[in-house]
Amino acid sequence: MRDSVLIIDDENDIRNLLYKLLSLEGFKVQYAEDGKKGLDMVRKEDFRVVVADVRLPDINGIELIQKIKKINPLTEIIVITAYGTIEDGVRAIKEGAFDYITKGDEDNKIIPVIQRAAEKVKMSYRIEQLERQVGEKYNFDNITGKSKVIKDAIDIAKKVSETDVPVLLTGETGTGKELFAQSIHYAGERSKNNFVAINCSAFAKDLLESEMFGYVAGAFTGATKNKKGLFEEAHNGTLFLDEIGELELSLQAKFLRVIETNNFIKAGETKPTQVDVRIITASNRNLEEEIEKGNFRADLYYRISVMKIEIPPLRKRKEDIKPLAEYFIKFYSQKMGRNISEVSASFYQKLEDYNFPGNIRELRNIIERAVILSDSKTLTESFLPKDIINKTASHYTSPNLEDVEKNHILSILNQTEGNKTKAAEILGIGLTTLYRKLQSYGIE
Repeated sequence: MRDSVLIIDDENDIRNLLYKLLSLEGFKVQYAEDGKKGLDMVRKEDFRVVVADVRLPDINGIELIQKIKKINPLTEIIVITAYGTIEDGVRAIKEGAFDYITKGDEDNKIIPVIQRAAEKVKMSYRIEQLERQVGEKYNFDNITGKSKVIKDAIDIAKKVSETDVPVLLTGETGTGKELFAQSIHYAGERSKNNFVAINCSAFAKDLLESEMFGYVAGAFTGATKNKKGLFEEAHNGTLFLDEIGELELSLQAKFLRVIETNNFIKAGETKPTQVDVRIITASNRNLEEEIEKGNFRADLYYRISVMKIEIPPLRKRKEDIKPLAEYFIKFYSQKMGRNISEVSASFYQKLEDYNFPGNIRELRNIIERAVILSDSKTLTESFLPKDIINKTASHYTSPNLEDVEKNHILSILNQTEGNKTKAAEILGIGLTTLYRKLQSYGIE
């Protein structure tokens, strides 16, 4: 598709010259002899680049730029000036024009300038498309579920997305806390800026501090160049800290200070760095219990939990298992090129009879496995893991969550043949968290 260019100039000779030059270069060119007609054309058609005289008989060039940008902010404008009106060209750039050329230089300068402007517009459209796709992917409509508990959580999250208050998401591993965090971000005013996520359990203390706050070259051995921390990366956007309960007390104090002062000092630097960041945190631990044990600061807890949203486990939203399974079946079928058109009733029944200690993440892994194993257009219960086929809801009428979690972790470790790094990845937790849990179970 050819890039479209609109020429707006009251001088017939210049219009004709530019029309010929640009047409020969492969541009789709139209023209208007005054600002009013040019604006009417911009309203009707999507021009990538507008080339306009800075002084037209019916409108000032600066006003024309402002009106075109209001109609289509992505359109780039190049102004034509006389030798005595170069100041107008400079002013036009300050008002949003891409560049200016002086009359007499049109034939040797206009083509490269328009090509650069057209490339910038293409890039702007690509970025806008990607932002729209991301926004569509991470919005509340894509949180699958019809149960009251999930709808209640979504309603609260929608309301909090309209504000800038800190949010604490609680719930078991695999319930979709990060998806909620992303949906809150992309529904809010910060959606055009970065969403930065970090799992606090995935890093050792010293490394986590560097990741969060950054450092300058020479701050310590191995610091050969400046590094931006995640707070700085998330400036004007959102910082999501998953498994906040794993944060060591010394880092909790530093984190609290950043929240309260909106600034921090990088390693090796004396001057504070100012940031404006929305904070969303998540934990699968009971932080109030951690406060009682002395593992978590009460002042930090109250600061991050201005709004607290509990994401329910899958066993408390059984009616959502089938629609979630249908979504994952469609997703993995398309990804793997499988033509799965039927799913047996017993397949869904076995899933609904299971209590999913690993929640949605476990369901997703189970469906992915079933699609891989399927050799026909129909999914049946034979493609499910044996522990799901042999277990029913009666086994879990009053589950001990610690035992359920322990058994689930052991099951994943068995699947990975003892590979803890891979098991932690499947479980969605940090390797240090996995080691801590195994130690608490008395398993080395």
